Amino acid sequence: MFPKPKPVLVPNTYAFESEPMVKATGFREYDARWLFGKEINLMGVQALGMGLGALIAELGVKQEVVTGHDFRGYSASIKYALISGLQAAGCKVHDIGLCMTPMAYFAQFDIDVPCVAMVTASHNDNGWTGVKMGANRPLTFGPDEMTRLKEIVLNADFQNKVGGSYQFHENFPARYIADLTKRPKLKRKLKVVVACGNGTAGAFAPQVMEAIGCEVVPLDTELDYTFPKYNPNPEDMEMLHAIRDAVLAHKADVGLGFDGDGDRCGVVDNTGEEIFADKVGVMLARDMSAIHKNAQFVVDVKSTGLFATDPVLQKQGARTTYWKTGHSYMKRRTNELGALAGFEKSGHFFFNKPLGRGYDDGLISAIAVCEMLDRAPGKSMADLKNALPKTWSSPTMSPHCADETKYGIVDSVVKHFEALQKEGAKVAGQKIRDLVTVNGVRVTVEDGSWGLVRASSNKPELVVVVESPSSEQRMRDMFEAMDSVLRTHPEVGEYNQKI
Repeated sequence: MFPKPKPVLVPNTYAFESEPMVKATGFREYDARWLFGKEINLMGVQALGMGLGALIAELGVKQEVVTGHDFRGYSASIKYALISGLQAAGCKVHDIGLCMTPMAYFAQFDIDVPCVAMVTASHNDNGWTGVKMGANRPLTFGPDEMTRLKEIVLNADFQNKVGGSYQFHENFPARYIADLTKRPKLKRKLKVVVACGNGTAGAFAPQVMEAIGCEVVPLDTELDYTFPKYNPNPEDMEMLHAIRDAVLAHKADVGLGFDGDGDRCGVVDNTGEEIFADKVGVMLARDMSAIHKNAQFVVDVKSTGLFATDPVLQKQGARTTYWKTGHSYMKRRTNELGALAGFEKSGHFFFNKPLGRGYDDGLISAIAVCEMLDRAPGKSMADLKNALPKTWSSPTMSPHCADETKYGIVDSVVKHFEALQKEGAKVAGQKIRDLVTVNGVRVTVEDGSWGLVRASSNKPELVVVVESPSSEQRMRDMFEAMDSVLRTHPEVGEYNQKI
């Protein structure tokens, strides 16, 4: 028997060391995230492993799991607690050691293992931990699997059995790097800033980019789990500004920034200007649809409207579907539609053949950017960016909102705008042209300006994004329109950043 996890235990007590603790809110829409020591303890992680093993068996999948961990001071201990739970549930565990998340996804194919459990808090601040899980490569869990996993773990509904085992795969990163670099070298000599924020990608990204023919300028590639400069998050302006400074100082062709677990890549052009990931996606879609006729793409609701209106994409016959934000949703939809690629504004890009296997990998995204430049001789990254129709876009803005209340508030915001549309009322001075409600609400008005409000899937936050093809002022008008609705809810806190 194993005890039911408690939602709260006090550290430095007998109970904390003797009972499992798992806070229910850590089970999110498509992965799991907790504050280690405050919301989950090691016995709680062990319970998670037992629950995951039970769910894998329930799904009728072979009980073999790839696992690895990111570079944080506590991630290895969490991984070994997870492994003990998986083994107790009868799983064979394939441990690839310290790795990036896409390396674990690759291992599912390379070792021929159906399941994955990657210990990572991605770009979250130190103190956070989590697990990205899947049982059907290249897909990861969605709401149905996460809800069932939550039920099993919190009720201690484990089906433990003998037969679990452990295998460590020595020097596995070399296999991943060899797979990424077995391609023709770039014809064009590119000088590339490779920025890793002292996160896990620093151990792998520089040598991959060198192997494809880049001259690499390393920036914060030394592993340091205190993250002394800034959090490794290519959506964070502090990281982007550091990349900008390095690009300008070294006269680089492009700056590439990788997040804490290496499944996302941010881009800074040769003039030092950051390019939001959705615009990078449009550039890549242009490049790819010129090679692959009638290409299909999937993008998330946070992304620019250019995917639908860009004349070059229209001329090349590209088709785009807007879908739910979240790496699991996007991965699944890209796979279901057999799309050439999926692009998420956060920087999760999903490439199917010939470039990838359908999962998100920041290094594959970086290679795609370099190959795009290679196919555009005489043109800089800024030239390719400036060739896009002009829009004014905000960063991803995230006002604090507790996990327990955020979904209810978003439901209220959706109903508010649905009522305005029904009444024919105006938003930011114009009538609503379109509402997309697959994930929160995306409000588009007559001139194509739009604003989005949705709940973050992995943090106690809301997500707000606005864009206008007309002017910066219209973008700001849309922000004021969205924010004024949020300000009617006192539970919504301050923004992490504003336009």
